[in-house]
Formats: sequence, structure tokens, C-alpha cells
Amino acid sequence: MKRLSLGDSGAEVSALCLGCMYFGTRVDEQTAFRLLDRYFEAGGRFLDTSNNYAFWVDGGEGGESESLLGRWLEQRGNRDEVFLATKVGANPSVAGGGLEDAEGLSAGAIRRAVDDSLRRLGSDYIDLYYAHVDDRATALEETLTGFGELVSAGKVKHLGCSNTTAWRIERARRLAQAQGVAKYCCVQQRHSYLRPRPGADLGVQVAAGDELLDYCAANEDVALLAYSPLLGGAFTRTDRPLPEEYAGPDSDARLTALHEVANATGATPNQVVLAWLHASAPAAIPLIAASTEAQLAENLAALDVQLQDGHLRHLSAAWA
Repeated sequence: MKRLSLGDSGAEVSALCLGCMYFGTRVDEQTAFRLLDRYFEAGGRFLDTSNNYAFWVDGGEGGESESLLGRWLEQRGNRDEVFLATKVGANPSVAGGGLEDAEGLSAGAIRRAVDDSLRRLGSDYIDLYYAHVDDRATALEETLTGFGELVSAGKVKHLGCSNTTAWRIERARRLAQAQGVAKYCCVQQRHSYLRPRPGADLGVQVAAGDELLDYCAANEDVALLAYSPLLGGAFTRTDRPLPEEYAGPDSDARLTALHEVANATGATPNQVVLAWLHASAPAAIPLIAASTEAQLAENLAALDVQLQDGHLRHLSAAWA
């Protein structure tokens, strides 16, 4: 699988990152292991999880995904071949709590969380550690100091952020440089071919709007990763309606263009979306998710889709 640079980190990662959110909860261990094996066999080496996955699922407490990955890595003996990303900041700090009880990004919370994640993952280091959700109640200086300590200790190799606005990313990177500590090399944001309606409420999630896209285009040292690129299957599955936050004339126009390009290329709409993310400016590394081998195979085949300039112009020109 093709590898891409992760901002200015010096690391190269797989062009498609496998999201493991529901591994160990909605996706049982046998199925998850099979999907991980298929992804690995296809050359994929970039896995994404979080310390809070998936506490909101019935029976979930958080940490299930990390624990499953830890068991898979141990059984396959391939930890050093995998680029492993996890997150901190959005795990409930009380049993049975929700995001209103999130642990946050204080230096103490970060220190506690990383050791718990390392234990579950069965590893002595994390390749990429994300600030999962921006924490406005904690000074950025404290958060960056906490992250910097982990990098200096060798527990974490690279840092990223998620669900964070462009100005906060820029401020954090400048503060990190001034403090002489490691800075964010990437941002993982909600991003797809369709755009949320202006003012749509996405909760704690932050979409990659024009400001962030412009920021990443102007700062190639900050890689952009796209989560939920396929909108939970809404592009192709009749049982998965388009999220309300995306419904409207703009999405209608874009869906028409998407299906036209899919018909012209012989690719599925999902594959066109993933190919478009790679070919956009700024380019984005998509996080794919799958609960079946067929879904994974479709996503992986997107790497073979070559969008021509005419296709890209047609997709970009569709708006309302």
C-alpha cells in the first residue's frame, strides 16, 4: 500500500488508515481479527483507535478497542510493523459517565491515560497520540507540556489533534515551538465530499471547514486526516439515510456529481469519495471503517481509482 508523509513528523503512513472504533464492542473479536489480517495483508500498517472506544455502546466501558488491538498485536507479533494511533481527552472520568465527564487534557490526565492505553495495547510506545477533543478549560501550555513529557520519555513518538479549530492548532504549534516541546504534526477532523449545512450541530465533532482546509493547504507540515469520510454508509446503503446535518440543496448537487463520476469511472460512490480525498487540495488521508470483509475490500480498492482532472473539476464545481 502506498505510504504518505505525516506532516513534518518524518514518519510515513499508509494511504488508508483503518479505524478500529467498534472493534471489541459492535464488531466481535473474531471478525475484527479477520479484518485486521486482511488490511495487513493488503499492506496497510496504520491503525487508529482511542482510549474511549466505545463507551457509549451497550455494555461498553471504553478501552475495548485498545485491548482488542493489543491482543491482535501480541498474537501476530507485528507491533514494530504497525503505526499505531490512539487518543486521549474524551474518556469519561467516572463510571457510566458521558462526554460531559470527559477526562480532559490536563497534564495529569494525559499522564494517567497514556499508561492505561499502553497497558491495554501491550506496547511500550504509541506512534501517534492525539488530543481527542479540544479542552478549553485547560491552558494549552499545560496540555503541550504534558504531551512533551511523553515524547521525551519515549512513550509517544508523534503528536496530533482532533476536533480542533484552525486557530487553536496554530496557537498550539506556536506555543510548542516556543516551549521547545513536540508539536502537533497532524489534525484528524470530520471530513467528506459532502459538507455539513452551515450552523449544523455536530456536538463535540468538528468538521474540516474552509478555514481548516485553507490552513492545511498553506501549511504542508500539518497533515489532514479525514474521519467519517463515508458518512456511515449513507452514500451507498438504503438503510443508512444521509445524516440530517448534511441534508440540503448543496448535498443534493454534490450527490448528483458523485454518482455521475462513479458511473464514468466504474467505481462505487464510496471509492470516488476516498479517491477524491486523496486528490483534493489539501490532500487528506481517509480513515476507513468496516464490519465485513466485503466493505473492507471495497474501501481498499479505492486506491486503484484514478480521478482525472475533468472528474475533479466536476466534483468541485457541484454546489448550491
